[in-house]
Amino acid sequence: MPPVEARWLRDWISSENRERQLCGRSAEVALAALAQGSSLDADLASLRGRCVLIATRDQLTAALAAIELDGVVRRLVLMPPEVSHEHLAAIMADAAVDVVVCDDVEKHAGFDAVSRVFCGSALRAVERGCFDPQPTEWVLFTSGTTGRPKMVIHSLAGLAGAVIRGGKRDSATVWSTFYDIRRYGGLQIFLRALHDGGSLVLSDADEPVGEFLARLGRQRVTHISGTPSHWRCVLMSAGAQAISPRYIRLSGEIADQAILNHLAASYPGARIGHAFASTEAGVGFDVNDGRAGFPASLIGAPGEVEMKIVEASLRIRSPRTAIGYVGGGAAPLADADGFVDTGDMLELIGNRYYFAGRKGGIINVGGLKVHPEEVEAVINRHPQVRMSLVRPHKSPITGAIVVAEVVLREEAAEAPALRDEILQLCREQLAQYKVPAVIRFVPVLAVTASGKLERRHG
Repeated sequence: MPPVEARWLRDWISSENRERQLCGRSAEVALAALAQGSSLDADLASLRGRCVLIATRDQLTAALAAIELDGVVRRLVLMPPEVSHEHLAAIMADAAVDVVVCDDVEKHAGFDAVSRVFCGSALRAVERGCFDPQPTEWVLFTSGTTGRPKMVIHSLAGLAGAVIRGGKRDSATVWSTFYDIRRYGGLQIFLRALHDGGSLVLSDADEPVGEFLARLGRQRVTHISGTPSHWRCVLMSAGAQAISPRYIRLSGEIADQAILNHLAASYPGARIGHAFASTEAGVGFDVNDGRAGFPASLIGAPGEVEMKIVEASLRIRSPRTAIGYVGGGAAPLADADGFVDTGDMLELIGNRYYFAGRKGGIINVGGLKVHPEEVEAVINRHPQVRMSLVRPHKSPITGAIVVAEVVLREEAAEAPALRDEILQLCREQLAQYKVPAVIRFVPVLAVTASGKLERRHG
């Protein structure tokens, strides 16, 4: 099936509803104002055909720059702010960057070798030139990697395929996301808000969760997305009831039944869905029946998105997948048949597939394989547990043992009896070699900038 056609991004903000806004932590911009105003201190005509890196600290300025530059530049590289500056030279060389957009020139001395364009949230009046849009390559960074990050190339048509197919214009919708919009999950919500006719409230990496939730409540946000780890942090916050969403979306990590049930109990008026997507494979599918996993009938079903399982790993072929990697040295993105190996392992139980974990995250216990996420899903079912992290710890006998770090609910009292209850739950539902050898109660678990549990190896 051919890719879904995507219009030039600027066309999506041409709406009669003048109340649509992009809202940052300290500034708001009416989308209608972009028709006559610019956030950039450069003439767009001078940027035609260039390769531009957006390296702003603020999500709002990044969003404004992306709207203005799509259809103008040849390549648009969205760099998350947490990417280490030690990799800048390699990133810029691989992506052939010749212009950098930043919102704090003093902090970007590493960009002296190329042209720099300043971007702010205050718009200046401009005369729009009349020129035909050209296709822009969108370059995104993969998440969960250490060292020099990999970059993948998308088209707007591929990025927006799921948005256009499922979107319904509704100016009353107010979206928000815990993701950064320079990551794949956040960019999906950014595009959805623009295409579907609503406003978007952006997060800030330095903003405490409670303050962000209070801001979402004041903005009357109706639709919110984030990883399961994001949502567990929400449920642990005193500000959890500041929001009254109509729709909650989870992606980026396995959505186990415990988090789905907790969200349903905390927000009874919300529809709750979870989606599968990756930076390379694109959006695969979403599930809206309130259950973990997904129907087995989706595998092998005809349609725009084709899925199959090879050696328990999910593979996807669709027009939403990335075009390829930037630069040399990376393995091919897809196999000879065009399928992307997501690296996500599946287990069939009855007529439903469940995600067991990542192919590269397996713990080897005496030659037996343990998926940390499978153990976490069991631990999280205990009513006194808010979230957990399972990791390996080196053992001279078995090579590794399973260790679990557990965050309890606020009202739960840490006690030997509670640890025994969690272990008993694991013994009842897991093979003996998967049962944690050690359980530690901790006050908090670290979450990466992309919203996923920070997994480390002991």
